[in-house]
Amino acid sequence: MGTIYLVRHGQASFGSSNYDQLSPLGFEQARVVGEHLKSRLGKIDAVARGTMRRHRETADTAIAAMGLDLPVIEDAGFNEYAFEAIVKAHRPDFHDQSVMRAELAKSGDHKKAFQQFFEAAIARWTGGEHDHEYEESWPQFHSRCGGALDQLVQHLGHGKTALVFTSGGYIGVTVQRLLGLTKEQAFGFNWHIANASISKLLYGSKGISLQSFNEHGHLERDNGKLLTFR
Repeated sequence: MGTIYLVRHGQASFGSSNYDQLSPLGFEQARVVGEHLKSRLGKIDAVARGTMRRHRETADTAIAAMGLDLPVIEDAGFNEYAFEAIVKAHRPDFHDQSVMRAELAKSGDHKKAFQQFFEAAIARWTGGEHDHEYEESWPQFHSRCGGALDQLVQHLGHGKTALVFTSGGYIGVTVQRLLGLTKEQAFGFNWHIANASISKLLYGSKGISLQSFNEHGHLERDNGKLLTFR
């Protein structure tokens, strides 16, 4: 059997002008998950990541903490869905972030309000009635994620161990695929995937299976100061 560890990126810079970069806490999470993986794993045969900045910064920081010297496979198939495009399709006026911030501020709890709004935007994206409005529809995203994983397995060959630095949406849809869940269940998982958490897959002649999901014990020290979900 071979093993693939899906590592979610560290905390990104939510609310800043460039969400895609890691926050200072995100860099610390990436370092900690690298140290944890170093203590836990033996030989690593391959490292892959998506093409987003938060994937690269997480991978580079974790790899440095592990002392690894391996070429990194860069594959856009491991990228997150385009959440900004999904938001704007649902509410075109939110193209102006000041409009979005002003409306969320009215709620008194902007984080809860954003979560409720974002869930509605995701429901529209996955509903199937508006696929033509998205550059990448939900079925296309689902297919792209599965294709990236299958291609990595073929690249690895028998009995190898790989790390993949990716995003919560990718991990959620992979869990959906492997467990035969509905899309609603997949996003139920997605909302609770911790930054810099680890999900473990096994692959072999009988296919790919989920061994563990959303491990984040390494982030719970110091009263959970490193534990975040967005």
